[in-house]
Order: sequence, then C-alpha cells, then structure tokens
Amino acid sequence: MSALAPTQKAPEGIDLIGRFAFAGAVCCSVTHGSFTPVDVVKTKIQLDPATYNKGMFSAFRQVIKNEGAGALLTGAGPTFAGYFAQGAFKFGGYEYFKALSVKTVGLENARQNRIAIYSVSAAAAEFFASIALCPLEATRIRLVSTPGFANGLIGGFSKILKNEGVGAFYGGFGPILLKQVPYTVTKFVAFEKFSELIFAQFDKSKMSDGAQTTVNLGAGLLAGFAAAIVSQPADTMLSKINKTKAAAGEGTVSRLVKIAGELGFRGAFAGLPTRLVMVGGITAGQFAIYGDIKKALGATNGTEIAK
Repeated sequence: MSALAPTQKAPEGIDLIGRFAFAGAVCCSVTHGSFTPVDVVKTKIQLDPATYNKGMFSAFRQVIKNEGAGALLTGAGPTFAGYFAQGAFKFGGYEYFKALSVKTVGLENARQNRIAIYSVSAAAAEFFASIALCPLEATRIRLVSTPGFANGLIGGFSKILKNEGVGAFYGGFGPILLKQVPYTVTKFVAFEKFSELIFAQFDKSKMSDGAQTTVNLGAGLLAGFAAAIVSQPADTMLSKINKTKAAAGEGTVSRLVKIAGELGFRGAFAGLPTRLVMVGGITAGQFAIYGDIKKALGATNGTEIAK
C-alpha cells in the first residue's frame, strides 16, 4: 500500500505575517500605481482649483494640453515604491495587531467588541505604514506639483534630501497621519462589516473563488467610498503642505492652521469626486487582489472574529 502524502502544515507566526505583508505590498503597489493618472489629476485640482475647476474629465484634458500625456504618469515611481512599503506594513500589521488583540482579550471578548479591535489594529498598523510611506509621498507630490522639478523617483528624492534635508520628507507626517489613520480605520472596519453582512447570506465554504473575489470587490468598493470621504480634508492639506518647503522658522502645526484657514470647508473637499473614483477603485482592487494572493500563498488561516 502506498504511503499517504504528508499534509502540508499551514503557515503560522512570522511566516504567516510575512505572507500577509507580501500580499498587502503587492495589492497596494499595483492598485495605487495603476491609478497614477487619476492621482495626478486629483492633486492638480487640490493644488490649483482656480485652474482645474471643471471636473475630473476636463482636468484630464487640461493636463494633457498643458503638459503632455506623459504628465499623467508623473510620480509613478514613488507611488509604486511608497505603497509597496506601506501595503506591507498596513496589511501585515493589521493582521498582526488583530491576532495580538484577540490573544490579549480573548476570542469571545474580541467578538463582542470587534469594531474596537478592527479600529485599534488598523490604526496601529497605519502608524508604522505611514512612516514608510511619507518620504515617497512627499517626493511624489513635489514631482506632480512642480513640473520639471526632477526626473522620477531617484532624482526627486535625491534633490529634496540634498537641498532640504531629511526633515523635508516628514513635513507632511502630521497630515499624512490625519489622512491615513482615519482612512485605514474606516477602510478596514467598513470592509469587515460589509463582508460580514454579505457572507451572512451565504455559506462561505461552498462559494467559488470567483464569488468570494466578487464579494471582496463589492465590499472593498463601498469601504473605499466611506474612507475617501472621511480622509479627504487631510488629503488636501497633505498636497498643500508638500507643494513647497516651509518658510524660515515656520513649524508644521502653524503651517497646518494656516492652510486650513485658507482652504475653508469647500476647499478641503476639492477634488472629492475624483478621489471617490480613485479610492473606491483602489480599495476594491486591493481587497480582491489581497484575498487572491493570500489563497495562492496558503495564508488563509488568519484571525477571524466575525460572529
């Protein structure tokens, strides 16, 4: 009689978190990178609403007319690199902190307080993810806001470092936290809740891979819309603060107060329709790709606390 094939052990510990991190890195870099043209237009609208004031499609035509079609890919390098690093910390960190929270408070308590668990885990993960993202996001915004500033990621990063120092990369760290933490918390909480509501109507174990991916897309799209609205004002402030370097003696807090006063409520939400398209599409794609890569890597034994 032939010997039975050994059962492959499911990944656990650092191995499991590493697979989550890799899946997150890929899904974030691919989706954000793919939306670079939309991000360019969104940033233009935020920084110069007087010029780009006729909606997203008109802004696309204006950018192409004024700077050429190639301008729509400005900042693609920093976008891919920045969100590869950010995605690893965000998704890997979220799974890590969620598992740690459950271990700390117990599964039943976690289930009773799962929105708090989702929120704390997402916020903690995003803090570290933003540290990784901030220098590359500062480079991207400078490339988009100042045509001709440098040729791509290496040139832009090196120029800022040489002329303004390391601190210039983190001038927008406050705004990026104000943007990314509410965005990420809303994104994960909304996705978990929408997924929970959808999967409650079906037997997940009997659903095909395609059906599960479709659920991830739908829940991700709705989560993206919610996250975009919550984080829009901080996103606009981030674009403004990274457009130019600070004046002599001007601190980050004073710059934020000044920018907020200049923007007002309406200005804070400039470019929101474009960002809804971008963030909705990005978030839907992220969760769909993330789920598929996790399956491919055998990383399907993450911490689940939905009832």
